[in-house]
Amino acid sequence: MIREHGTYERRLLMRGPDFGILEKFPAIPWLFVLLLCALAGVGYVALLSAGGGSAEAYASRHALRFGFGLVLMLSLCLVDIRVIARLAWPAYAVTAGLLVLVLLHGNVGKGAQRWIELGPLQLQPSELMKIALVLALASWFRRAPWERMGNPLFLLPPAFAVAVPMALILKQPNLGTALITGMIGAAMFWAAGVRWWKFAILLAGAAFAAPIAYERLHDYQRARITTFLDPESDPLGAGYNIIQSKIALGSGGMWGKGFMQGTQGHLNFLPEKQTDFIFTMIAEEFGLVGALGTLGLLALVIAFAMLTALRCQHQFGRLLALGLGVNFFLYVFVNIAMVTGSIPVGGVPLPLISHGGSAMITVMLGFGLLGSAYVHRDAEFASSSEKGLL
Repeated sequence: MIREHGTYERRLLMRGPDFGILEKFPAIPWLFVLLLCALAGVGYVALLSAGGGSAEAYASRHALRFGFGLVLMLSLCLVDIRVIARLAWPAYAVTAGLLVLVLLHGNVGKGAQRWIELGPLQLQPSELMKIALVLALASWFRRAPWERMGNPLFLLPPAFAVAVPMALILKQPNLGTALITGMIGAAMFWAAGVRWWKFAILLAGAAFAAPIAYERLHDYQRARITTFLDPESDPLGAGYNIIQSKIALGSGGMWGKGFMQGTQGHLNFLPEKQTDFIFTMIAEEFGLVGALGTLGLLALVIAFAMLTALRCQHQFGRLLALGLGVNFFLYVFVNIAMVTGSIPVGGVPLPLISHGGSAMITVMLGFGLLGSAYVHRDAEFASSSEKGLL
């Protein structure tokens, strides 16, 4: 039976996967696309200031990357969600292979081996893995009835799918991204219906293992934790970044010092102002109003992902949208908490705003998949006994 929809949605549902690309085009969430353009515009202005008014330093490359990512996103919006579900596990396998390749032949920078060269591009596969993991888990849990969520044997393969990339990312080493990957996996398990007491056992085990894990951390990782607890203990060393960030945040006041007038940023007191600490620069130059406006735009992106999850009529789309929303939320939460001194400093950019290629392309790839879930929210998946796209 066809559900009640508008004329366009009824036609798409009746024709299934065979409707043309031009017919799908109006169904793309264009207001969401405009929201992403607004956020990229905020990033362009902030990076223009970070470059001393020169677009060549950071802003022009930011615009080019966003333009490429936007084309990628719109293209993925038009791909049938059932085709995407079919390719979920192959995408996971390829991305896991890239993580192994990083450990074997990756570029080393700042003591970490996280990137590989693909022609003119420098790729960070750990960012791609977060998207691939969401796809794989959404595909695994898509057909699972509620009763199977209590079967440990059924949960072992997806748990292994989370543990493998975490272990590979930890070897780089990249503790922050490994933890975020684990949190994304936990969110997917919870959304699929895994009982809460299983998470309680996992958290208890993590708390028990924390002292042992702390002893195995690298020196710079332990220094980040010590600095988080007491930044003033080393104000000119490990605590310098967060102290300067707090000064910049507070000095912006309500309305800020004005475009390119931030002293902390332009006198080079603020470290990594174009990447990890870009939000601090926005707060200094545009004040509390500018900071809250930026957070408001980021919150709308998360809200759209959650709304898409609620509107999807199939489990794959619901889980995919929720996982992608959680991934974006963690980007934002970790970056903002980091620059405000709420958590230890780590290398997590502010999506669509910070300077960086891998994060931009990965985020736009995720938005393309989210757009496909929105456009095909009423798609009907074949059952496991039927032949079809799956």
